[in-house]
Amino acid sequence: MPEITPQLVVKLRERTNAGMMDCKKALVETGGDLEAAVDLLRKRGVATAAKKSTREAREGVIAQHILPGSRVGVLVEVNCETDFVAKNDLFRAFCDQVARTLAENPGADLEALRTDAVSRIRENIRIARHERFELDGNGLIAAYIHTGAKVGVLVEVGAGREATAASEDFKQLVKDITLQIAAASPLAVSREQLDPALVARERDVVAQSDAFKNKPPQALAKIIEGKLEKFYQTVCLLDQGYVKRNAEITVREHLAQMSRQLGDEITVRRFVRFQVGESLPGA
Repeated sequence: MPEITPQLVVKLRERTNAGMMDCKKALVETGGDLEAAVDLLRKRGVATAAKKSTREAREGVIAQHILPGSRVGVLVEVNCETDFVAKNDLFRAFCDQVARTLAENPGADLEALRTDAVSRIRENIRIARHERFELDGNGLIAAYIHTGAKVGVLVEVGAGREATAASEDFKQLVKDITLQIAAASPLAVSREQLDPALVARERDVVAQSDAFKNKPPQALAKIIEGKLEKFYQTVCLLDQGYVKRNAEITVREHLAQMSRQLGDEITVRRFVRFQVGESLPGA
């Protein structure tokens, strides 16, 4: 069994906002399994669902590059040792070069470029991950880097007609979608695209919650479905409240309105959202 260290207890507390003693007991009961301890505390009603956006950040930046024509785009995370370097113009230029190179040549060998940057910047540098989108049919590839370059978004929005993709209204819509994803941090476009294991985990947490353990089966089933619906509204882009309209309508409803306005079928095909540090070991 892993050692229940004070650092592990603190990490669980950061993930759940539960008390220190509750965290320690949960880790003991789960044999030091952090994820199992999170679920146990949630079942006991002393924690909320952990989100990717709450994970501890590491130093570095998110960079992007969209090729002319907006049919190819790249999002990349590059890590460094200190926040001082993350803000350095030389490091930022290196990150932009990495994104541009991967957009132009997805098979590019970046090791020589990275080694050269390490020798000039004098800090260890790691190209942590990247995602490259190529447009399928009509539409646009777009990216957004939030202030500070700690969060970035890459999205593909499709249209039925080529003329639609060239319109300013469509371009503004795509930009707004990137801002929505950056701000609201969805996990998938729709509930159909969610990992079934994630949905099953949410269902299990509610079903075994101490708050509902004495409920009749029919009542519990309704509670579970209600909690899942709220979960979908949090993690599914189309079910989220549209931020630009103060959540008065959903993103799905806004897309439907814009489809009618533009006389075309508009769909969000896929997206990725990177936050610095969330993919690294221990995050």
